[in-house]
Amino acid sequence: MFYKTADVAKMLGVSEGQVRGFVRSGFLSPRIGERGEWRFAFADLVVMRTAKSLLASDVPARRVKKALKKLLLDLPTGRPLTTVKIAAEGTKLVVHEEGTRYDAEDGQLLFDFGVRDLVKKVAPLARRNARLATASSAQLSAEDWYTLGCELEISSIDEARDAYRRAIELDLTHADAHVNLGRLLHEHKELAAAEAHYRQALSANPDHDTAWFNLGVALEDSGQHQAAVEAYEAAIARDAEHADAHYNAARMYQALGRPILALRHARAYQKLTS
Repeated sequence: MFYKTADVAKMLGVSEGQVRGFVRSGFLSPRIGERGEWRFAFADLVVMRTAKSLLASDVPARRVKKALKKLLLDLPTGRPLTTVKIAAEGTKLVVHEEGTRYDAEDGQLLFDFGVRDLVKKVAPLARRNARLATASSAQLSAEDWYTLGCELEISSIDEARDAYRRAIELDLTHADAHVNLGRLLHEHKELAAAEAHYRQALSANPDHDTAWFNLGVALEDSGQHQAAVEAYEAAIARDAEHADAHYNAARMYQALGRPILALRHARAYQKLTS
């Protein structure tokens, strides 16, 4: 769930003093534990690894902070960081997430960093956190179980599903836990169960665009094309720049024999991804 300063230093190949320096410089904002110790999340590791490489390439610290701050704000909800890649395209810093591209900052930041290699180092600690969480489950909140579930997707999908279920048991309205559990069930072809969780997420938060989009995919996979396109439209109503929703809506309208609407969404998709 969280990693100590020594863990972070070991995984990233830096000294504990350098980790503390990144915190003091404002690159990282770890949580504070009960004893005053810093507690780092997996996102902190990704940020520090990226910042370390950029600074080593003589990118000004001010620009690095600006880019990384926006990246953390823009990371898609309900998706593990293992799906994210940051790359420079011309003068734009672009974040790639499962076919979606969006600017992280204007300017020529010449780097290209994935996180899958970091995952290999984090996975053993995620499993350790799972064991500790299970042993002290009475002390964990729904948000704690949700955070653990996100990290466990790195190493054990079964344990991740269990963590999301525990989060929901403690808080039936935890929309993100429903979305992530639905996604894992969806990936294992359990479409009815996935749909149920997406709908529970929307019951808790009707404006959850990821839940609407995922529901659309589940309905499409179930052959319910009209219902699917309605879900995609609902996702777009909440996020007009949801490129994947426009793309899927265009396909569904074409399948439903409505070429004008299909063309409208296809053009929106092209505009967002060009």
